[in-house]
Amino acid sequence: MKKLLILIFTTLFFNSFSYADKNMKIGSKGNLNEVSRIIKVKMYDNYYEPSSFSIEAGETIKFEVENVGMLVHEFNIANKMMHIKHQPEMSKMAENGILLAFSIDKEKMKKMAKMDKSMGHSHSNSVLLEPKQKGEIIWKFINAVNIEIACNVPGHYQAGMIAKVNIN
Repeated sequence: MKKLLILIFTTLFFNSFSYADKNMKIGSKGNLNEVSRIIKVKMYDNYYEPSSFSIEAGETIKFEVENVGMLVHEFNIANKMMHIKHQPEMSKMAENGILLAFSIDKEKMKKMAKMDKSMGHSHSNSVLLEPKQKGEIIWKFINAVNIEIACNVPGHYQAGMIAKVNIN
């Protein structure tokens, strides 16, 4: 019984952290002092500009992201499996009235995040923006394979809001 409780606790403990970890082979949060270049990204309604990125292995990029669309959008660096795993969290945010089509209820997000960390959307590999907002991510593409940039707002990934990442 004790071993079972330890297994359950360990599983819950490690699964409660941001999914952007070294084991996922997507890279890691970068350091501003190591940025080799800045890439400006515009999020339109269901596509990114640019629609693909060429990145050198080990390179640290500062993404300056602007939502120029009419809807809320996400810029999320992950692999396909991670995007699929993240989508139920985003749906839960929508179901709980945090994630709305044109806005984010940040007060409700803050309140609900106290009970469920995933409702806080505080992942180092992702930025969630309302229309006309800007954000940034500094990302080091070390040990990164099969990466894509995607929006996991319900229905957006399925509509094709995905950008290719080519790591050289």
